Amino acid sequence: MKVLHVDKNHPLLLEQFAELNFQNDEDYTSSKAEIEKKIQHYDGLIIRSRFTIDADFLDKATNLKFIGRLGAGLENIDTKYAKTKGIFLAAAPEGNSNAVGEHTLGMLLSLINKLNKADKEVRSGTWDREGNRGIELDGKTVGIIGYGNMGKAFAKKLKGFDVEVICYDILGGVGNEDARQVGILELQQRSDVISLHTPQTEQTIGMINSEFINGFQNPFWLLNTARGKCVVTADLVEALKTGEVLGAGLDVLEYEKSSFENMCADQELPSAFQYLINAENVILSPHVAGWTVESKVKLAQTVVDKIKKKFC
Repeated sequence: MKVLHVDKNHPLLLEQFAELNFQNDEDYTSSKAEIEKKIQHYDGLIIRSRFTIDADFLDKATNLKFIGRLGAGLENIDTKYAKTKGIFLAAAPEGNSNAVGEHTLGMLLSLINKLNKADKEVRSGTWDREGNRGIELDGKTVGIIGYGNMGKAFAKKLKGFDVEVICYDILGGVGNEDARQVGILELQQRSDVISLHTPQTEQTIGMINSEFINGFQNPFWLLNTARGKCVVTADLVEALKTGEVLGAGLDVLEYEKSSFENMCADQELPSAFQYLINAENVILSPHVAGWTVESKVKLAQTVVDKIKKKFC
């Protein structure tokens, strides 16, 4: 098989494909239009998020048998159309779920203990103990929205705390010993913390909005290590101002480019994001929750294993 790699990944991907007698071609700089001109010569495509694999692209990929995406989701691929063409899709949510779980927990603990604020103040010469009094996680209820690989990984990390963990998912029967599955109303009535672990779909885009936030019985902390467009940033900012949301840990942003490589297409940042930058009860990171040294290996190995199982 001839495989085209359009994003750089861990070298084990190339090495193990070569061991399977696959021909590896690498092209990390050509535009999508340039790739389209030669994609008909390839049986496999390896990508992260450099560009969208749409129906037009797939029509040109007349010999394509598989697409491997080094990431958790497939939102940059027209999956329905790909399946009609018999193209095997291999994502790797198992590969970085542990990293996401750890990052989410780190954000939560930093938020409730005001670690970022305290660190900044001490470095500037301010020693404010009372102003940096934290809140303990024990005794709280943590609600997880989206209980797949990522949600389950975060729930597992919470087992060392005296917390109640509940989860909501559009699929039934996904709860386990780490989290009790509940309906959306109970989630809103009981949760002190909400952690988002959903893919980006038509149903999840903009799901965290004013209407959703207003449905909560108590103020809560919000964590998003899923997809930025699942949260309406302007509505989140209003809730932070009113205290309906106590603080937010955001690894992803509504304004990210679809490639996830840059935050905005232009240099002008939205006013809502300007607020987040200056808010002491907000922690931001650049879409790196699943971006560890270990996960880079796991993602590549997961994709190789799935393709090997399917075709070898």
